[in-house]
Amino acid sequence: MTGGIACGKSVVARLLAEKGCVLFYADREAHDLMRPGRPAWKAVVARFGPAVLRPDRSIDRSRLGPLVFSDPAARRFLDKLVHPLVRAEQEKAVRRLERAGGAPIFVVEAALTIEAGYARHFDRVVVVDCRKPEQVRRLRLRDGIGRAEALRRIGTQMPAREKRKHADYVIDASGSLAGTVEQTERIYAQLVRDAELRGQT
Repeated sequence: MTGGIACGKSVVARLLAEKGCVLFYADREAHDLMRPGRPAWKAVVARFGPAVLRPDRSIDRSRLGPLVFSDPAARRFLDKLVHPLVRAEQEKAVRRLERAGGAPIFVVEAALTIEAGYARHFDRVVVVDCRKPEQVRRLRLRDGIGRAEALRRIGTQMPAREKRKHADYVIDASGSLAGTVEQTERIYAQLVRDAELRGQT
């Protein structure tokens, strides 16, 4: 499951988890990989310097974020560093799940699935989208930033229309929560059918 920043992925992920899907949150895993002593921490500090650290030596994402969003080279560096590590952790999670007896649906919630070239590794791609004015409003509210900064951050990501081209299913989370719930339930039912058909082949 993927989609643009502040489009509603977290809401849909929570709804799918409530349905019994097993969720792997790529962004959370990326955060964990950058804790002191974890694989990405040293590389990030070497690239961006001690200014991105808090007093406890953890990486301050409120400082790192603006550096990455304003510098395409820095963003490429971070993506090249973190994406393979997150992918490796995802594979470990799948193997653990298989050893435990599996689950009907394993969902990876990752903002950059398509951009990173990983969409082909999944049976289905669900894109969560919303109208741009609503996306800007949510991002400003969430991160406490101005309109110009919100638009700049949105502009660093693949346009929604391009993401939709890679989607098997699309959830438009622009409207009410009830509308998002209804769409998610419908797509969940379809994913269950897809899984059942796959199991018969």
